[in-house]
Parts: sequence; structure tokens; C-alpha cells
Amino acid sequence: MSAPAGLEADGRGGLTLGGARYLLIRPETLVAMQKAMQQAVGERAGACVVAGGRAGGARAAASLEGTPEERVRRLLRIGGEIGWGDFALERLTPAALAVTVRRSPIAEAYGPSTAPVCHLIRGVLESLASAVLGRSCEVVETACFATGAPACRFETTT
Repeated sequence: MSAPAGLEADGRGGLTLGGARYLLIRPETLVAMQKAMQQAVGERAGACVVAGGRAGGARAAASLEGTPEERVRRLLRIGGEIGWGDFALERLTPAALAVTVRRSPIAEAYGPSTAPVCHLIRGVLESLASAVLGRSCEVVETACFATGAPACRFETTT
């Protein structure tokens, strides 16, 4: 097993990458929490998980420098390096962002579903899209491995 360059354990319970604190957690743990929230609050659970993704994504997006494309590609690369799936930039224009994620650990751990389940990734990508497009953005998961699609796909809405 190899870790991303710059991943450091501080010996006091902290794990950082590029100065940002991270937490290693099994996808099954996140999915169990998501499913428990769905049981407790219904469909609003997805919005809660998206909000969590937006919070972390905003912090990550703010730390990135360069052109919009460089920033997007860097965050997608880091996402892959830390186990969030195999990200691919499908489209980036001044008005839109579309990203495909193969091997989403959330979709794989969730199992079969009738609706997309990768709310945490969607929230991170909303923050990234808002940062690089310069406006508040909503991202929709238009395909999900958990629903039988070959990959998860996320795109900004107009």
C-alpha cells in the first residue's frame, strides 16, 4: 500500500496532507451513517450529507491555486489519491462542470439503490464548481453506480 506524497502522521493522532487534516474512515461507516440519517429524516438526509461535503470541499477548493482547470484537476487528483474514486474531468467551461467518478467507495458500499447515493462527493463538487465558476452552483448526480450505471456522473445545473 502506498500513500500519497505529503501524507503525514504526526504521532499524536493527526494525519495531514498538504497541511490539511484528514481522517481515514471506512466507506461502510459513512454509508451506515447516511442510511441511519435516511431512516431518521427521510429524503432530507441527502441534503444534510451534501452540506457536509460542501463544507470540506469549500476548504479544499480555497487552498488551491492556478487556473480554474488546474484547480479542478488538482482536487480530482487528490480525491483519487485519498480513495474517493477514480475521478475524470469530463467538461469544464466558464458556465459548467461535469465530472465522472468510477469506483465511488460510497456507491460500492451502499449497494443497489433506486436513486443516486454519492451525496458527499456531490457536496465537494458543488464547492469546487462554485469556486472555479465564480458563482453559487448546484451539482446533480445524473448517474450512479449504485443504480446500475457504469460510473457516477456529476454536473452543474444551469
